[in-house]
Order: sequence, then C-alpha cells, then structure tokens
Amino acid sequence: MGGEEAPRRRRNPRGQGQLLRAQLVEAAAHLLATLDQPETLTLRQVAREVGVAPASIYSHFPDLGSLVQHVLRLRYAELAGLMDEAAAPATDPLDDLLGRCAAYVRWGVEHPGEYRTLFGGRMPADLALLQDHGAGEALLGSVIASLAAVRERAGEQSPPARQWQNGLLLWTALHGLVVLYNDHGELPWPPLDALIADVLGLHTGEPAEEVAARLAAG
Repeated sequence: MGGEEAPRRRRNPRGQGQLLRAQLVEAAAHLLATLDQPETLTLRQVAREVGVAPASIYSHFPDLGSLVQHVLRLRYAELAGLMDEAAAPATDPLDDLLGRCAAYVRWGVEHPGEYRTLFGGRMPADLALLQDHGAGEALLGSVIASLAAVRERAGEQSPPARQWQNGLLLWTALHGLVVLYNDHGELPWPPLDALIADVLGLHTGEPAEEVAARLAAG
C-alpha cells in the first residue's frame, strides 16, 4: 500500500482552495476514525485519501498537528451542538441534563470511531500534546452547570470546586459506559436508555424510574 501513487485529481477551479481544505479535514477525520492504529496517521496518508500531492497540504495546514487540532475542534463543536440541541426543549434542569447526557452517550455509541478520536487518546506519535483544541471543556462545562442546577433544585448548595468534581464524576461514568458498550458488544447489555437512566439516577439522586420515564418521553 505504501508504494501506491495517489490517483490524479482534477485541480480545483481558481478560488476554490477552501474546497481542498475541507476535503483534507474530512479525509483526516475519516482516517482517524477508521484506522486500526490512528496514532500512525501521516500527512502522506491524508494526501493519498484526497488524491493530491503531500506538498498541497502545506498551503492549508503547516503540519499534521495543526490538521488534527482542526479536526478535534470541529468534532467537539459537533458533539457540543448536538447536546445543546437535545437540551433545548427542556423545561427544567433535570430534563436539560438528561437531554445532554443521553445525546452524548448515543452519539458515542453510534459513532465509535469519531468518539475514539475525541476521547481515545490515540494520536500520531510525533504530535505534541494538544492543549488548545478545547479538550471537551464546553461539554464538561454544560454538564457541570446542568447537574449543579438539578442538585440545587433539590436543596443542595455546593461550592464551585464540588460542582466541578460532581460533573467530572458524571462525565467519567458516561465515558466508561460508552467505551465498554462499544468495546464489549458481546456482553448481554440492558437497553442503552436503561443504563443512561441508572447512571443519571445515581448522580442526581432522582429515582431511576423517574429518569427512565423522562428519557422515554423525550
């Protein structure tokens, strides 16, 4: 495969450089999500996927790290947008939290490759630690605020540090559910929504039956 030449690609018309940029991003995202070893991704592979010479990439991204960071930012924004959209119809804090968390888990299960890209920690070996792509801060922030609102409604007053810890623990549980569900499909898993309801019941103090009923209604 390493000796294959990239197929000849028709040059984009003048002024359509952004089309190539979008194609490069799409190709990198696809490879990160589907490669057995995404940490081995190279610019040459991305170029081959699109059908251009590797040198063409440098007009849009200075290096592999910049391209991967762009992919990560887009994927995080996509997931954050889905969570916000799922929470939009909520009329109280619990429904807001349920919408966000259910959207997170369902997206992770329906898009295992993309989920691995965001949270699997398997990046190209020569890539510096990525500190400026967001790292899911918007996702975590929305979960922290929503969970804090649920607990405050129940009469709990927690300092910001405790609210952060509560949200982080909930996110940890949701992440573990997605990873185990994706990696061990051979297990006799209960319905996914039942698992989501149990996790949220544990972290909110709300009866799991009430949480499950709201999930079903939503």
